[in-house]
This record gives sequence, structure tokens and C-alpha cells, in this order.
Amino acid sequence: MNKQIEGFLGIGDDGRKSRIPAKLDLIQSGTGLFLGLFMWLHMCFVATILISKDAFDYIVHLLELRFIADSPMMSYITSFLAACVLIVFFIHAALGMRKMPINFRQWQIYRAHASRMKHEDTTLWWIQACTGFIMFFLGSAHLIIIITNGDKISADLSSQRVFNHFMWLFYLVLLFSVELHGSIGLYRLCVKWGWFEGKDAKASRKKLKTAKWVVSAVFIVLGLASLAAFLKIGYHNYSTGNWEKAQILHINNDGVRV
Repeated sequence: MNKQIEGFLGIGDDGRKSRIPAKLDLIQSGTGLFLGLFMWLHMCFVATILISKDAFDYIVHLLELRFIADSPMMSYITSFLAACVLIVFFIHAALGMRKMPINFRQWQIYRAHASRMKHEDTTLWWIQACTGFIMFFLGSAHLIIIITNGDKISADLSSQRVFNHFMWLFYLVLLFSVELHGSIGLYRLCVKWGWFEGKDAKASRKKLKTAKWVVSAVFIVLGLASLAAFLKIGYHNYSTGNWEKAQILHINNDGVRV
């Protein structure tokens, strides 16, 4: 009965509101912070392709701890880490869905609020919500690809994956969604929890917003340049028939993978 009363009134029998929403909000902020910082590190790692193929492959082997044991089995480390990120990703997405308009009435309330307020942060939240919806599908697919292909991450193999079957379109949409969602999310975390607020909150928010757009632009440009580098390598290997020399897996007519 107490639970039913709390469900209708939003307070318990002791007159206090439940702390569960606040705890869920804290978890959402924590997982968002982790994923945002991971996004930046991941982009820096991917951007090593702009240096050289050897630099990219070196970082892959470094993250796989190949300096401990130089074995292909170490690629399971990549699969394990990607699986952990996927779990955090699902938790963050599930908690984020709590605040999405789930019916037409809620959508009307949001649109009326946005029209009256004409507040840029409200628009940013809507962009974050839309990109989050896109990421739920594309981001999950990308992580599942990494989990199931942990032994096929190298400059040449990744280039083949990007170049073939127009997968570059998939990664192009994912790039913009991730960078916009992540940078907006980190900005809103700073505003929400008062990070870097300083003495003048209004001036600090303006600086944070400027920093957000600068960071978004930098990482989008870096991502586009990296995607172009993978496409260039993929096209070169394809046009020169250099797949076998590039140590890319293929299947013979008898079904044997070499």
C-alpha cells in the first residue's frame, strides 16, 4: 500500500520523496562522463592512422598488451573492453530514455516550452536526444563489430571494413552523432553540476558553450580526416589487388580461410 501511495503522490509514508530518481540521475551522469572521455581517447587512437599504418597497428598491439605475450589470443582483450563499454553504453541509454517524450502530449509540452523559452540549451538537449537515438543503433552495431572482430583490427583490415559495402556512410553518420552527443553531454554535465562555474556563472556558461563548439569542430575534423585516410588505404589496396599482401583474410573456393 505504501508503494502504491508513493507512486501516486511521489512521496513515501514518511513525507519524503524517493531518492531513487536522484541516484539514477547520478549514475546517468557518471556513465555519460565515462563514455564522453572514452570517446575523446578513442578518437585520438583512431587518428593515429593519419601518422602511418604502423603507428595505428602499434597502438592496437599496445592496447592488446602484446608486450606481455605476443599472441593472437591477446586480441580477446579488445573484445572484452568493447563488451564492457557496450554494457556501460546500454545502462546510459536506458537511463537517458527516462527523459525522452514518450507520447504526443509530452512532445507538445516540450515544443511549447521550447517555443516560449527560445533557450539555446533546450535546443542542444533536443540535438543530444536525437543523436542519442541514432547512436543507440549505430553505436551498438559498431561495438558488436569490434567485439566479434577483435582479431581483425589493423590499419589494413579496418580500411577494408570501412571501404567495402559503403560502410564509410555508416561511420560518417556515427561520427557526427557521437561527437555532437558527447560534447553536448559533457557541456551539460559541467552546467548541471557546477563544474568550472567560477564567480560569474553566466560568463562561465558562455565560455563552456564556446569550448563545446570548438571541441566538437576539432574532433569532427579529426574524425573526417581519419575516415578519409582509411578510405584512401582501402581504395589503394582494392585497386592494386594488394589485399593478400596486406594480410587481409579471404576465403578460398574450398571454404578454407587463409
